[in-house]
This record gives sequence, C-alpha cells and structure tokens, in this order.
Amino acid sequence: MPSLHRLLSAALVVSAAASVSAWAEQVASAPATTPLPRNEHEGKWLAPSGGEQVPLWPANVSLAKPDSGDRPEGLGNGTGLVAGKMWHWASYVTRPTMTVYRPKGTGTRAAMLVLPGGGFEVLAMDLEGTEICDWVVRQGMVCAVLKYRVPQVWPRENGRQERPKVLLGLEDAQRAMGLLRQNATSYGIDPRKVGVIGFSAGAYLAANMSNTEERTYPLADAADRQSPRPDYAVVAYTARMLDDSKGKNSLELRPWVTISPKAPPTLILHAMNDPMDKVRQPLAYALALSDAGVPVDMRIYARGGHAFGMRPTVDPISREWPGQVKQWLRNLGVL
Repeated sequence: MPSLHRLLSAALVVSAAASVSAWAEQVASAPATTPLPRNEHEGKWLAPSGGEQVPLWPANVSLAKPDSGDRPEGLGNGTGLVAGKMWHWASYVTRPTMTVYRPKGTGTRAAMLVLPGGGFEVLAMDLEGTEICDWVVRQGMVCAVLKYRVPQVWPRENGRQERPKVLLGLEDAQRAMGLLRQNATSYGIDPRKVGVIGFSAGAYLAANMSNTEERTYPLADAADRQSPRPDYAVVAYTARMLDDSKGKNSLELRPWVTISPKAPPTLILHAMNDPMDKVRQPLAYALALSDAGVPVDMRIYARGGHAFGMRPTVDPISREWPGQVKQWLRNLGVL
C-alpha cells in the first residue's frame, strides 16, 4: 500500500499540473494570444547564449520545496501565440537560478532584476524574462532574470484565496537582489541603482520586495546582509492585491498587502481590458503607495489584455511601454 507521504505528493503534483493548465488557458484567452495545444516535457531551463546562469543559493543550503516536491524540472510551450510567436515556460523549479546579462561597452552602472510571471505555477522565461533582458542591456544596463521556485499553490480558506505564510518566490527574489548588490563591483553596477521589473505573479513579488526588508529564511552569507529592497520598481499587470469582497468600486487592499513609506519610486503598467487581473488591482496599489508618500507613475491603456510581455502587437501598450519605462528611468536619474 502506498505511504501517506507518497499519496500526498502525488496529489500535489496533480493539483499543480491542473493549475498550470487552468492558468495557461486563461492566458490563451487574452486578446494578444491564439490558442495552441499545450506541450510539456522533463528538462531544465538553461540560459541562452550571452547569459551567465548561476545558482541562487549555495549547494549546502537546504531549501523549502515547491508543491511538486522532488519532481524533475519541466519545460513547456504552447497554449497560445503572443505576437505570432510561441512562449516557453519552466516548471517544477526546486533549485532557483539567476542569469546575468551585461551590456557591451560602457554601461550606465544601473541594473534591473526581471521576475517572470506564470501564476506561481510556471515561469514565462522568454516572454517575460530573457526578452526583457534583451531590451534592458540595449539601454546600457545589467539585467538579471530570475528562475524562482514554482509551483506554490495559494491556499483557500472559507472559499477565499489566502497568501502563503512563506512565499518561496519572494525569498528567491530577495536573495537575487542581495547577490546583485554584493557583487556590484564585479558586475560593474552601482548598488544604489538596482531595480526590479515584474510581470503578473512576478509583479506581485516586485511589490512585496518594495514594501518589506524582512526575510523569512536564515541568512546564508554576506549577500543576505544587503538590502533586499529595490531602488525602483516596475509593476506590469499585477494581481492578488485588491480585496474584491468589498464591492465593485472598492479599492481596499487584501489584508496581507503591506505598504511601506520606504517603498521605492514605482511605475505601474496595465491594460483596461485585462481579462485576468482587473484594472482596480493596480489602482488600489497605486493609491495606497501614494497615500504613504511614495512616488507613483501609471501607464494605463484601453487595450492590451494580459501577458503581452515586450512583443509588439496591434495594441499600442505592447509597443509603447518600453519607451515609457526608459523615459521614467531617465526622470529618476537611473539612466
């Protein structure tokens, strides 16, 4: 007879796989995508040429495992075209990595950490990862794309979604920020010009990083003694912020969302017709930051859907937001 542990592990894997399918189907329904058959197989995501992929944690550090346990890492594609091209994901990540890209020639000494989305189920490693870094390095910045631990199911209590007490992706993102600052000299960056950009679930992590310096893991080394708070934050089509139980026009935040007056200047990107994360999500976050005295810029477009990344489509937001970010960084003195 199978052990209880094995039965629970199998149930978690089935649950995670079902969640990935559901999330992927939602993304495929967004205006910028076209449905395709889903394809996934065992394999580790490895960085394309030009990137330096490094383990996020020392090998001797024991890490909490994602809900898929020891299941081997997976690679997937399908579910939809974005701007006429497939997008690819990593899944079942147990040992996270950070892949660093450096600009050619003299850089700006600024850096950006990229947090891909994927509903805390998978990671859109090209659409919201390496393709973003391609643009970032062209601006003369160092770019690091994070492959953080997934999947992590958010529990439900009394029919309502709750935040996990320990968010594995947040631990990985804080660790990555510490590594970038600790190794600033070797990367050729100013440790006071290290920001973050996150998409969807990654945007939620970027917001979390902005509003706390508390870590939920034991400090491993000198990198963990660096501040995990970014110097600027770009939040693209975020979710899991709004308390939608308060009525259609409420802009109250969920109980687990904390706001700090020490949060960095923040730029928020969103489309009014996003079918997954309604525009009141970023509006509520922006107002809360502003009330705390944090500078906030917003770029909201009528159309664009969800998960458009940086691929140009017929929707203006997909073609214009990179220029908006560039100008905003100039306004901050980052570029």
